[in-house]
Amino acid sequence: AHLLLLPIWLLLWLVIPFLIWAGDRGPIFYRHQRVGKDGRIFTILKFRTMVPDAEGKGPGWTTDRDPRVTRVGRLLRRTALDELPEVLNIWKRDMSLVGPRALDVEEQEWLERQIPGFAERLKVRPGLTGLAQIYDPADDAHDKFRYDREYLRRMNPWLDLRLLVLSVLNTATG
Repeated sequence: AHLLLLPIWLLLWLVIPFLIWAGDRGPIFYRHQRVGKDGRIFTILKFRTMVPDAEGKGPGWTTDRDPRVTRVGRLLRRTALDELPEVLNIWKRDMSLVGPRALDVEEQEWLERQIPGFAERLKVRPGLTGLAQIYDPADDAHDKFRYDREYLRRMNPWLDLRLLVLSVLNTATG
């Protein structure tokens, strides 16, 4: 797939970093600690969508029309292209193409205290896409957990393929 899509990959990997850098001359990538399979902590890599030092300039949770999100960042978030560098996490085997979303360490710990059994989602590698990412646009923690448990129960190659196709369609249509 990478060879077939090489021209598109090259275009995305050249244009997106240039647009991010040209916007404010800040860093291109954003690194963050996430919780993976069996509770192992790893560093996720994403394209930066917020102003540099955004964590020091506002709330931890992103809100609608958050002024910390850059113009390029809005487009990247709407199309999920900010997550493209996570492919490197997949190659490093920290993540999978499909699975539960890799959560921030503090968010994972907080939700484990709030929702009994929430750590069950750490039985598999987190994914670039998954049931919750496709069907829970509100990002509600209880719904996220319900979708993640359903994914764990129904895991199979056909479901993964369906979720990958839906993710590509979501990215293409923004």
